[in-house]
Formats: sequence, C-alpha cells, structure tokens
Amino acid sequence: MTLPYKLKCKYLWIWIYFVKNSFINCLPFEWMVGLRYTFSMKGSRRDGFVSFISGMSVLSIAVGVMALIVVLSVMNGFQKEVRDKMLSVIPHAEIIHSGGPIKNWSDLAKNVQSKHPQIVGAAPYVRSQALLSSGANVKGVVVNGVEPQPEKNVSNVAGVMKIGELSDLSPGSYKIAIGMDLARNLGVIPGDKISVIVPQGQFTPAGTVPRMKQFTVSGVFSSGHYEYDSAMAFVNLEDAAKLYRTGGPTGLRLKLKDMQKAPEVAHELNNELDNGYYAFDWSRQNRNWFAAVQVEKRMMGIILFLIVLVGAFGLVSSLVMTVNSKRSDIAILRTQGATKGAIMRIFMIQGMFVGLIGVTLGVGIGLLIAFNVEAIVTVIETLFGVQFLPKDIYLISNMPSDPRADDIVPIAVFSFLLALAATVYPSWRATKIEPAEALRYE
Repeated sequence: MTLPYKLKCKYLWIWIYFVKNSFINCLPFEWMVGLRYTFSMKGSRRDGFVSFISGMSVLSIAVGVMALIVVLSVMNGFQKEVRDKMLSVIPHAEIIHSGGPIKNWSDLAKNVQSKHPQIVGAAPYVRSQALLSSGANVKGVVVNGVEPQPEKNVSNVAGVMKIGELSDLSPGSYKIAIGMDLARNLGVIPGDKISVIVPQGQFTPAGTVPRMKQFTVSGVFSSGHYEYDSAMAFVNLEDAAKLYRTGGPTGLRLKLKDMQKAPEVAHELNNELDNGYYAFDWSRQNRNWFAAVQVEKRMMGIILFLIVLVGAFGLVSSLVMTVNSKRSDIAILRTQGATKGAIMRIFMIQGMFVGLIGVTLGVGIGLLIAFNVEAIVTVIETLFGVQFLPKDIYLISNMPSDPRADDIVPIAVFSFLLALAATVYPSWRATKIEPAEALRYE
C-alpha cells in the first residue's frame, strides 16, 4: 500500500530525529549536552532570543568569510588576467646592451639558453618611443622592432592579431601593426598610411627637425590590455634599426618555462653577463602596479576580516546569554558530579559548532559566488545597464575570479580559531556559577 505524501514526510522527520538523538547519545557527556544546547534552542522566550542572537552570529561569520573569499578571488583574478594580457605582448625577461647594438644576438641567445634550461625562446628587438600621426590625430606610442619568426617564440603577438599577420612585417616594407584601440584613436584601418615621428632629430640648413617616415598599417592586434592596445606598435626589426639608427638590435626578449621564476633567472643572468649587459624581468617593468595591487589586497583582507570579528563578538554575547539562561541546568549538572572543566567544555563545544557552521556556510557560499562571479556581474550589468569595469580605467572589461587554496584555507582556519577564542570567556563564566546560589529560587 502506498503511503500518503504527508505521512511519508512525518515518518521521515521521525527517522531523522531518531538518528540525530541516537548519534548524540553515543557521544561523550560534554559533547552530548553541548550539541543539545546548540540544536535545541527552544522553550522560553529568553531561549528564543538567545537562539536569534546565535543565528545572527552565524550569519555575521558566514557573511565575513564569504566576502573575504569573493573579494580576494576577484582581486587574484584581476591580477592574473592583467598579468596574462601583459605577457601576451611583452616577454618574461629581457637583456639589453647599453654600449650599442648586439652584433651576434643568436650567439648570445644560444649561450644563455645553454646555461639556463628555464629559457625556452629568445628574439632580438629594438624599442623606442614615437609619435604616430594620421591627419589631425596624433598619439604617442612605444614602437617595437621585431623579427616576426623569432618573436613567435617569446610572445603571443602573432596569436592576438585580429587583422593581418605578424609575418607581414617584412624587411624594407615599412609596414606597421598597431593596437585596436590605437587604430580607433587614430581613425585608421589596414592599408592606410601613418607618419611615424621619432624624437631623434636630423640637422638641416633650417635647423634640427624631427625625423619622419611613412608606414603602412598592415595589421591590428588586440591583447585585451587597454594600455598596450592603445599605445604600442610593432614594425620589422630592420626598419626600426634604420629609423632609429641603432645599427642593429638593442636587446634580447626571453621566454621562460615558468614565468614566476623570471626574477630568479634575471638575477642569475646579471651575475653572469659581461659589462654593458643588463637583464630584467616582467615584474620589474610593472613593479608599481603589482605592488599597489598587493597592498590593496592586504588592506581589503584586513577590513573585511572585521566582519568576522563582529560575528565573534556576537558569539560572545549569545554564549553569555546562554550561560545566564542555563544557570539552573549548570547547577544541576554540578550537583550530579560534573566538574568545572566539563561545564567549560560544554559551552566551548556549543560555540565551536556555531563558529563551524558559520565558517562552513561562508566558505560554501563564497566559493559558489567566486566561481560564478563573471556570470553574476554580466546579469547585473544587463539588467541595470551599467558597466562595472570600463576597460580604459581598469585595463580589462570583464570581472575575473581566481579562488586560491592559499587564500581560502587561512581564511577558514583563522575565522574558526577566532570563533573558538570567543567561547573562552563565556565558558569560563559558566564555571563560576555556584549550585546553591543558582538553585536558591528554583
């Protein structure tokens, strides 16, 4: 015979109640009483109010942990996204020569690669500043002279070309590949002519005038990083050397297996290279930006951790009220032989479970939001017609997220320990209750 739905639910609740009580009854005395106080907060109005305060403590801890996880995950994702977009157009490390051009760059590349297995690619370059002019539009840029084929071994410029190919930059063609935002600012498309004005002047009977050369736009790239897409251009190495009169490549771009080892490799290269050569890595090129993000991340962590601290204070209040409402229970337990240590452990167990529930909820909800924050932000932007990250201000236009265990585990552990520490004083107060005084008016 099939049971009605309501009867099934009734039997299910009876079974859950039986399993819960059977589990609790198998535990040691302190755990049994502590769990009953935690999950059976009902009866008098006072108990109901204490239960409400405990719920607010759980909620405060959960909100604090959730906010910490979401904010730090977004900041990690922001840092990773910007770093990856930077490294699509800049190398992991570079070697420059202060005494003039590098004559045999291939020999230097073979030498450093043989000594450092971390280096997997090398390519020569010439880099300098210039003004790009098209009609009435003028824009200052960084011009990189590269060899198209070797350049593919050290950066992903060829992979982010939206129009044209990097290989179109052949020697003597005087072609130029520019960023998408730069092309928009100058109002040019592939095939248009633009003037490249370099700061090094040339002497004429009329005085010193800047050198100028017309280039043809052959391609447009988009790294997703506004700073580079709006102020960077690539030309052939030979054309750049002629334009800037360097006589050859002025540096060597390097790619590593692990970009996090770039500072270590650069330091080793500086100790090995001859005088006149200097190596530096990608983190030094953007040191101020990464340092600012790290400081901001630490400060946000400290500020948001105060929410967890508020939850811990709420936990102290709820336990103090619980102790006051359970004075007669404590007195009866003392008369039955419970020690002061057992009484203290009962209330510490109760507070521990409140903290554990709050931390668990916070971690669970925080991870759920952190892994879906981009979709959530997209929905909000669509509904309200706003843009949280204008790319000309924040470098990227999407909301990235990168939850990391080395952030989440310390957050969970420290929040739980803080909640546990908050139970010490109320539990100690419970041990000071004298049975005779508590039962005098019962």
